Amino acid sequence: MRLKRKIDEYLISWKEKNHHLPLIVKGARQIGKTNAIEYFANHNYENFIEINFIEQKQYKSIFDDGFEVDTIIKNISLLNPSLKFIPGKTLIFFDEIQDCINCATSLKFFNQDGRYDVIASGSLMGINYHEIESNSVGNKEDYEMYSLDFEEFLWAKGYKEEQIEELYNHMKDITPLSKLEYDVMEKNFQEYIITGGMPAIVANFIESKNFSGILDMQRQIIKDYEEDITKYAHGLDQGKILNIYRKIPVFLGQENKKFQISKVAKGARNREYIGTIEWLDNAGIINVSYCLNTLELPLKGNYNPDNYRIYFRDTGLLIGSLEEEAQEDLRNNKNFNTYKGAIYENIVADMLVKEGYSLYFYKNKKSTFELDFLVRDKNSIVPLEVKATDGKSISLNNAIKSEKYQDIKYGIKLCNKNIGFNGIFYTFPYFLTFLIKRFLREKCEK
Repeated sequence: MRLKRKIDEYLISWKEKNHHLPLIVKGARQIGKTNAIEYFANHNYENFIEINFIEQKQYKSIFDDGFEVDTIIKNISLLNPSLKFIPGKTLIFFDEIQDCINCATSLKFFNQDGRYDVIASGSLMGINYHEIESNSVGNKEDYEMYSLDFEEFLWAKGYKEEQIEELYNHMKDITPLSKLEYDVMEKNFQEYIITGGMPAIVANFIESKNFSGILDMQRQIIKDYEEDITKYAHGLDQGKILNIYRKIPVFLGQENKKFQISKVAKGARNREYIGTIEWLDNAGIINVSYCLNTLELPLKGNYNPDNYRIYFRDTGLLIGSLEEEAQEDLRNNKNFNTYKGAIYENIVADMLVKEGYSLYFYKNKKSTFELDFLVRDKNSIVPLEVKATDGKSISLNNAIKSEKYQDIKYGIKLCNKNIGFNGIFYTFPYFLTFLIKRFLREKCEK
């Protein structure tokens, strides 16, 4: 089963540019990078050459004689004389470039030569991106890919663009969804929480029409990630990175959700874990949300780097990290208590990141005032409150009404309720989170 992805349209627009730079598609393992690039190549090029540096290790030597394009082409042809190189009609795809860092240097020369289109891809977990940047600055374009977002999940289930547009129209006009619309989308969203967005898992669910085998697939991906940590975390203590990775569900299950190195292991100190959080973030495994120092614009540069929360980048993997009964509880919509809130926070964080947002929250020193996420429109900070239950929105109300926070004009409450606006904040069901960025942008354009 081939899943439609947002990168499909991006790749076509990249090809249509008059002078397109070599492209690097980066992202975590098993999110569908290779499949998307192969599909694009086979439908848009007369000639397609694919080299995988893990499966075809002999091709690592193609750069040994230098980076002149003709030399590289000659060396590839020596290894496989059946390959054709047709100027203007050929896409060369270098996959798993984390295992051949010299490939990054070659992008500069392919760009200057201009005869062939080039796409490179690899797991963020293995890519030393600082090295790639220094080797190819100004000669490449980047695209970061994620696991399926909720809109892509709906596409996989057969929903059309016009049906998703209808959801947005309800948002834009602040008109409640019908009971049928709401119930169906809520069911789809619950399925998405359980499966997550890993393409193989989603395809399995769509084809089988049940959750059988999904937990095993999620746990296998978690194990694969752990193996990659031990393989690629050069210069850092892999054991410490694994400690953090395995403790994420524990901290999410706590009331304040703050991640503290001192509680990762007995006697753990911050100085011993320098670089570990950044490594997991750069590897595409986690999302990090930082606590703002003040509720003022701009958001970037206005946060405490030592006060943060960590979320799984794919909520399906969070579910897979829990006990087997947790999936069953979620399917039956049972109360998870604190953990129910953690799951909804994780899915909202994941959806916001896939929309291009960085993650921030706010909590005062007395822990009496807390805002789960903070984004912005053109002119103001927009606090987002995540409510697992339909409780009072005290902090959200206070943030908007207080004259102390001049940059906050209104807010958004995400919960299991229909669309509404009370004059202070908008209420949206969780499943519409993927449309918030568009809503805020078009709201400011009116």
